[in-house]
Amino acid sequence: MDNATYILTNPNRKVLYTGVTNNLPKRIVEHYQKRGNPETFAGKYYCYCLVWYDVFPTMYEAIQAEKRIKGKKRQWKERLIEENNPDWKFLNKIVLGEWPPRQTLRDDSTKESS
Repeated sequence: MDNATYILTNPNRKVLYTGVTNNLPKRIVEHYQKRGNPETFAGKYYCYCLVWYDVFPTMYEAIQAEKRIKGKKRQWKERLIEENNPDWKFLNKIVLGEWPPRQTLRDDSTKESS
């Protein structure tokens, strides 16, 4: 899944994190692996639950969308999420094919040891 802008929340749906990536499945796993890490915003607040994303033809467009979203207030972001995800369901399994990412993490560790 290339050139995506995304919004994550924590398991309690209290904090929002907006990001951009050229590999959404991989980026979600990275956020999950860094949960609890006080050195990153998403890690500190356990933001690894995907609630919204959009895919763009170019990274430039994805970055522009990220900037636009980051400039908006939380209420606007909540409306954006609820347009396509009114129940704030976590979309991680839809994007990765599994959740939590046990097989994905095993596959990644196998690639690193090869």
